[in-house]
Amino acid sequence: MAIRFDAGEIITAMVTPFDAKREIDYNKVEELTKYLITHGSDTVLVAGTTGEGPTLTHEEEIELLSTTKRAVATSKAKVIMNAGSNCTETACRTAKLAQKEDVDAILSVVPYYNKPNQKGMIEHFSAIAKSTDLPVIIYNIPSRTGVNMLPETVAKLAKEFDNIVGIKQSCPNMDAITEMKLLCPEDFSIYSGDDSLTLPMLSLGARGVISVASHIFGAQMKSMIRNYKTGDFIPALNMHKKLYPAFKKLFFAPNPIPVKAALAHKGIIEEFVRRPLVELTSEEKAELFKVLDSVEED
Repeated sequence: MAIRFDAGEIITAMVTPFDAKREIDYNKVEELTKYLITHGSDTVLVAGTTGEGPTLTHEEEIELLSTTKRAVATSKAKVIMNAGSNCTETACRTAKLAQKEDVDAILSVVPYYNKPNQKGMIEHFSAIAKSTDLPVIIYNIPSRTGVNMLPETVAKLAKEFDNIVGIKQSCPNMDAITEMKLLCPEDFSIYSGDDSLTLPMLSLGARGVISVASHIFGAQMKSMIRNYKTGDFIPALNMHKKLYPAFKKLFFAPNPIPVKAALAHKGIIEEFVRRPLVELTSEEKAELFKVLDSVEED
């Protein structure tokens, strides 16, 4: 079945590497991007929450985009830019900027803090879709925005705008996934926004996952998804069970603090984050690495 926009099965919400001065390390950005696309990632998402987007300047975002695009230039991997805001005009301006920078798609979150109703959400995403020719992926994360986009609203937007191509659904309500599959066009893609819900959502027709854990376990997650989609359900379930402790432990502190520590543990980037986030303590790192190392050794 054809889909509106093929971002693959694993979209990694990429961290932004910083040096000890907490400046972006663009050499590490390029190295990390290449590492991800050779370890299971089909697409990378830049300047999102995992990428500490709220702390980046406009100039940093542009350089980050160009560096990431250069890193994927010889591959089939795609680049998605975060274009979310709780101000509709700002989201539209960012969408236009993303199109000018020639990214493959944008991700835009349901407005946070000001908590629009369903009509407000429709007007917000309608304006974004009209402002750009790029594919738009909606990001629904009620735990952070304080509001939930209902399946009926998702379906209305998906039917009205061909360039609203999918949704990142970070909500454990599995009935909502079923309702979206019933209401939305067949070529509309649903992605899990929680690593631990990837397999359950695949069983309900999700395309894949927009992931944090794929920084560390990308190849294993790709194997899980491939096994499920080819009918090898028991190996897929076994991989899910193996990775589950890591999925949970990577979020025992504010994201992306643990995953950056894990990448530093593997020697890929440094662990530094920008304020207001702070790095893990030695005790916290020991706790994290104990779980991650046990999963890798299992």
